[in-house]
Amino acid sequence: MQEATPAPRSDGGPQAPKAVSIFDVAKEAGVSHQTVSRVVNSHPKVKESTRTRVLEVIAELGYTPNRMARALAGGAVRSVTVLTSDTSLYGASATLKGIEEAARAADFTVGISVLDAGSAQRPAEVAARVSRPGEAVLVIAFDAPGVRAWQALPAEFPAAAVVERPEDGSPGDRPQVWLDDRAAAAQATRYLLGLGHESVRYVSIPSSTTRIGQRAEGWRDALRAAGKPLPEPLDGGWSPRSGYLAARSLVADPTVTAVLCGNDDLALGVLRAAREAGRDVPGDLSVVGFDDAPQSAYVHPALTTVRLDFEGLGRGCFGMLLRLLEPETAPALPMWGEPELIVRESSGPAPSLRART
Repeated sequence: MQEATPAPRSDGGPQAPKAVSIFDVAKEAGVSHQTVSRVVNSHPKVKESTRTRVLEVIAELGYTPNRMARALAGGAVRSVTVLTSDTSLYGASATLKGIEEAARAADFTVGISVLDAGSAQRPAEVAARVSRPGEAVLVIAFDAPGVRAWQALPAEFPAAAVVERPEDGSPGDRPQVWLDDRAAAAQATRYLLGLGHESVRYVSIPSSTTRIGQRAEGWRDALRAAGKPLPEPLDGGWSPRSGYLAARSLVADPTVTAVLCGNDDLALGVLRAAREAGRDVPGDLSVVGFDDAPQSAYVHPALTTVRLDFEGLGRGCFGMLLRLLEPETAPALPMWGEPELIVRESSGPAPSLRART
């Protein structure tokens, strides 16, 4: 393989050759950049012949995955800034994990800028949160701070976002991805109605798109299609405590036999309120959550919930950004899983049906 001759510098000395990227190695070895990343990180799921070939090319090209070494050599460090709000929430943290995994595989560094409730109101404020002018940006826009940042982000930044499903389902002017929360909530509501519950009440999370949010809209869609009354949702916030406070009056009403929650944390609060009210779950009250956070399978009773592929969504969002940055070399956009109802112990037949059996 012929070596590149350094071009002369303006001071007469030789310039450092352009740093070799993970994509250069992938092209020369005839594999994907993800495979190169797996070899570099000693991942076990790589064929030995492929591993040998990639290592040979790495040695031939002089590729180094060490980003600091690349920077010292004068090469560009590829990076992306993620704008997000509450990283303690499961949806945001799992999405961030997916973004980080995909970025690392593509040899990008990831910076995180956390938005607070009153931040990122104007374009200049959003731009100031990015490390360098024109750097790539990803926005996790599940809530109002994220949506404001996404809407205010100046056009010169290449960017993509993870959003709550738009009300009209349209893709928008800039790259964005979402899960169909509305259809998933309708499925969960139909499931509870199918168990014989006369109605389903809803404890909501804050919405970034409409007054009550896409999950609440899906709940209403199912009730409306079944010819059931449409009660007002209860504002629940995000946390177990807010779910508990919102549900205390709800579970005290014996005619309420089924509750759908906007996330699993709210459902944990509802379970606590039900226990204090002497309501048996699922004997006379069914509770269904949303997101399938890791703890949901291990509470008592184990929580029936809607599983959302946040990690896959994060990988897909980064993939969309990579296609924007490198349309000729970026791999196909990775896909993410559809929402799935996971039935566990916290839901069951309506009390009226239990009494007949």
